[in-house]
Amino acid sequence: MSREYVLEPFQSSVDLKIDYARELNPQQHQAVTALPGPSLVIAGAGSGKTRTLTYRVAFLLEQGIQPDRILLLTFTNKAAREMMRRVNDVLGSDLSSLWGGTFHSIGNRILRKHADRLGYKPDFTILDRQDSKDLVQACIDAAKIDVTEVRFPKADMLTDIFSMAVNTHLPIEKILERSYKAFAGFAAVISNLQKAFQERKRLNNVMDFDDLLVLWLKLLQEHEDVREQYQRRFQFILVDEYQDTNKLQSDLIDLLAARHRNLMVVGDDSQSIYSWRGANFKNIFEFPKRYPEAKIYKIETNYRSTPEILALANAAIAENKNQYPKELVSACKSGDKPAFVVCDDASQQAAFVAQRALQLRDEGVSLNEVAVLYRSHFHALELQLELTRRNIPFTITSGIRFFEQAHIKDVAAFIKLLNNPADEISFKRMVKLLPGIGNKSADKLWSCFEAGLRELLPASKHPIATALQKCAPSVPKKAVVPWAQFATTFAQMEAENVRHFPADVIQLVVEAIYEEYAEENFANYSIRLDEIEQLGNFARGFNDTNEFLTQLALLSNLEAEDDRPRTDDDESLKLTTIHQAKGLEFTAVFLIMLCEGLFPSGRSLENDDALEEERRLFYVGITRAKKQLYLSYPIMRITQAYSGDAFQQQSRFLKELPPELLDSWNIRQKSPWSAYGYSDGDKEDEDENPF
Repeated sequence: MSREYVLEPFQSSVDLKIDYARELNPQQHQAVTALPGPSLVIAGAGSGKTRTLTYRVAFLLEQGIQPDRILLLTFTNKAAREMMRRVNDVLGSDLSSLWGGTFHSIGNRILRKHADRLGYKPDFTILDRQDSKDLVQACIDAAKIDVTEVRFPKADMLTDIFSMAVNTHLPIEKILERSYKAFAGFAAVISNLQKAFQERKRLNNVMDFDDLLVLWLKLLQEHEDVREQYQRRFQFILVDEYQDTNKLQSDLIDLLAARHRNLMVVGDDSQSIYSWRGANFKNIFEFPKRYPEAKIYKIETNYRSTPEILALANAAIAENKNQYPKELVSACKSGDKPAFVVCDDASQQAAFVAQRALQLRDEGVSLNEVAVLYRSHFHALELQLELTRRNIPFTITSGIRFFEQAHIKDVAAFIKLLNNPADEISFKRMVKLLPGIGNKSADKLWSCFEAGLRELLPASKHPIATALQKCAPSVPKKAVVPWAQFATTFAQMEAENVRHFPADVIQLVVEAIYEEYAEENFANYSIRLDEIEQLGNFARGFNDTNEFLTQLALLSNLEAEDDRPRTDDDESLKLTTIHQAKGLEFTAVFLIMLCEGLFPSGRSLENDDALEEERRLFYVGITRAKKQLYLSYPIMRITQAYSGDAFQQQSRFLKELPPELLDSWNIRQKSPWSAYGYSDGDKEDEDENPF
C-alpha cells in the first residue's frame, strides 16, 4: 500500500525592500506582481518593457524563488546583458546563477551538458556562415549534382533554405513554393541534401547556429528524463520580445513551461515586423488560445513621445484587424503636431530634410538625435547625394551600405568597364560572375582582353564586344555560352544611343545577364533586383555615364569615411531602415518616401497579412520619434518603368491618418531673384531680364 505525502512549498521570509507601487505605474505594477500562471504582457512602444521585466525578476526573487529556477529569454546578447545589469542594480546582489540569455546561448548551454544523447560530443564546434556554406557544398559534390548542367541553387542559397525550413517547421516543398519558385522542381533533391547536411554535421561533431535550437528541441522531445529535469528546474519563465519568436522558439517555450505553466511573455503585437526572417505573428496573437487561463496585462503609458506623436501612432495602427487594441498615453509634455510635407520630387524632399536638419541643429538638437527612416535602402539615394553636396555628416546604419552591396557593385562593374575599358578590377569582377572562372582564369582572360583592346582601339566602334569575342577560345567550357552573351550585351551597350545613358545600360545588363544570375545565387534575389531597378531609377537623372559613376564614387567614399573611429564631439545624421531602427529613439524623425508601392511595398498589396505587417512597420517608424516627426513623400519620381518622371500616389497609410492630427507644411522654393533684393512678389514675369 502506498500513500501520498505532499510537500508544501518553502519560502524564506519575504522582506520587501522595493516599494513596487512607487517605482512602477499602476499597469506595470499589476504585471510585475501578477500571481503564478501564464501571463501575456502587451507592452506598447516606449512603455518601459525592460523595466517591467526587470522588476518582475526582482519580485520573484523577493518571493523566495531561487535565481537558478528562473529562465529569462531574450533575442540579443545586448538585451540580456542590460536586463541582468538592471536586476543587479535593483537588488544590489550577484545573480550569476539566474539563467538569462538569448535563445541560442541557453540552447548551447544545455546541449553542452547532453550532447551525447544526440550523437554529439560535448566539445562540438559551432559553424559560422561560411563554414556552413562549405559543408553544404561538400554535400552537393558528394551527391554528384552537376550544377553546370541544370539551374540548381548555390550552397549559400541552400543554407538559407535549410534555415528557413527548420525555423518555421515547414517542409522544403513549402519553403520553395513560397520563396524559391524557380527551384520548386528540385524539392526531393534538396530535401535529401538537407538530410545529408545534418548527418555530416553529426559525424564532424559540428552544429550550425540553427542547430542550437533545433537540437535543443529534439533533445527535450525525445528524452523524457532531460525534458522533466528542465521542466522541473524552470519554475518561472520570462520571454522578451515575444512577438518576434518563430515556430521553433514558440515550441521550445511551450515545452519548457508545460509543468509549472508559470510563463510570462512580454511583447507588442503592433511591432511584429520580422516575418521575412521567420517570425510568426500568430505566436503572440494566439497565446490566449494555447493558455486559456492566461491573464492579459496592457502597459500603455508611453515615456518617450509627445501626446501629438502618440495620437498619430494610435491612428496609424487602428486599421489593423489582427491586434490587441491598445491606446498609448503620453507621460511627456505636449509638443508640435507631426508635420506632413508634400514635395515636388525626391530631390526637393532631400533638400527639405537636409535644410530642416541643420535648422534643428541650430535650435539645439544634435544631429546625433536626428534620424531619417525609410522602408528600403534605395529610398535614401537622393538624400545621400544632397547631404554629400551640403557637407552634412551622416551615417548609414541599415546593414551593408547600399553602394557596397555585392549586386550593386556587380552591375556597376559593367558600367565602369564600358566607360573605361582599361579598368582591370571591373573586368575581373564581371567575368568572375561566370561559372568556372576564378582568380587565375580572370587573370588569363584579362591579359587576352587587354591585348585585344590594344589592337582595336581607337578605330573600332565596339572595342569591348570585339575584344571579348577574341577571348572566347580561352574561356573555360562552363562559361562559353554566358561569355557569348557578355559579348552580345556589350555590343548593344556600346551603341551611341545607349552608352551615354547609365539607366539604359543597367536595364540591358539586368535583362540579358544579371536577372538569371541573381535568381541562381541570392536567396533574396527579388529584393536585390528591386534595388538594382531603383539604382536604374536613380541613374535616370544622369545623361552621362561618367557623371553617374563620379557621383557613385563620391557617395561610396563618404560612406567609407564613416567607418573611421568617431569621437564624442562628432555629429552625424542617422540614416536607417525602420527595421534596423526598432528599439531606438530620436528627438526628431523624418519618415520619407511615403509613396504607394514603396511604403507599403508593392509586394505587400496582394496579401492582407503582409499589408498589416507593413502598417505595423509604419507604426514602429512613428513611435521612434520623441518630440518632432516629419512625414513626407514626392509627387513626382523618376522610374525605370516609364523612362522618366511618374506621378506618385501618397501611401494609403497617410490617407488613413485624420488630417486634424497633422500640420501641413507647404514647400515653396525661394526665388533666385531674392539675392538681388527682389521679393518673390516683385517678379511677375520671370522671363524678363532685369539687367
